[in-house]
Amino acid sequence: MECYRNANQEFCPKCTKRLFDGTKIPATLAFAAPKADNLYDFQKHTTHLSISGVQLKYSLRREGSQLVLSENMGEYIIKPIPPSAQLVAIEDAPENEHLTMQIAEQIFKIRTAANGLVYFSDGQPAYITRRFDLKADGTKYQQEDFAQLLNRTSASHGQNYKYDATYEEIGVLIRKHVAAATPALEALFRLVTFNYVVGNGDAHLKNFSLMQLETGEYRPTPAYDLVCTKLHTPYESDIALELYDGCLDAEFYGAYGYYGRLDFMEFANRLGIVPKRASAIFDGYIKQQEQVTDLIQRSLLSQESKRKYIAIVNDRLNRIRS
Repeated sequence: MECYRNANQEFCPKCTKRLFDGTKIPATLAFAAPKADNLYDFQKHTTHLSISGVQLKYSLRREGSQLVLSENMGEYIIKPIPPSAQLVAIEDAPENEHLTMQIAEQIFKIRTAANGLVYFSDGQPAYITRRFDLKADGTKYQQEDFAQLLNRTSASHGQNYKYDATYEEIGVLIRKHVAAATPALEALFRLVTFNYVVGNGDAHLKNFSLMQLETGEYRPTPAYDLVCTKLHTPYESDIALELYDGCLDAEFYGAYGYYGRLDFMEFANRLGIVPKRASAIFDGYIKQQEQVTDLIQRSLLSQESKRKYIAIVNDRLNRIRS
């Protein structure tokens, strides 16, 4: 797995190409991580919050062979270690997201946003991702997340508006807006299943989006914000949205109190995915269990977080095994 072959805080060749079009950019930034004496400089470049509202995001742009903070037209977003004592293993947050995105792309072939790890001048890590909504001329593609597409706002649906829907409703809108709906619906099924397997309990409406291409057609964006949230918030729900209306009353969930293969098979059926294909997707996840474990073991997570991440994946795979 290419991203973990290099232990010298440098970008691997693949990441250099995807993030910087082949330009060699140092993985160490020329400035320190945000703290009391430089927080104002960072606040000018804040985009928004995530992970339960505690993770700050900052905008960067390329300037020669360096990455610098940018107030506008930033090509990249970085997420430092969140300044919160409320979350478990918070120092692992940047590598958690990087690792989870690598598992998605490298092992399960899920289309993801270009990403990597950078390091502040004081050695602290940060997750970096390249914005996929920017055209070559610097203008933006039209992009809407599913909270927007479903007209969910805090004013209309309250503070938890991002969670006020089901994954099936996302599928209904994909069928409505995406010309190539069949592969897009399968991609949704694969991504929802992936989030369940890796313990991402915060894959809400704003973490799924459609983007309008130059042709005028809409397609799902690359996957983004993939994190094993269970590492940091161990008592959260298993998934952010219900699979479909009434799924909590289904026989398996009623008996065991968690989602199993039967629940996801019904979800697949509602998306129009035939049972044989849905089973093949499940079996593909199960067959890659050793590869996932190996990548976690070679990651930069702390030893305790590695142990917990592997345990989460093993538990979730057992749930969908039969």
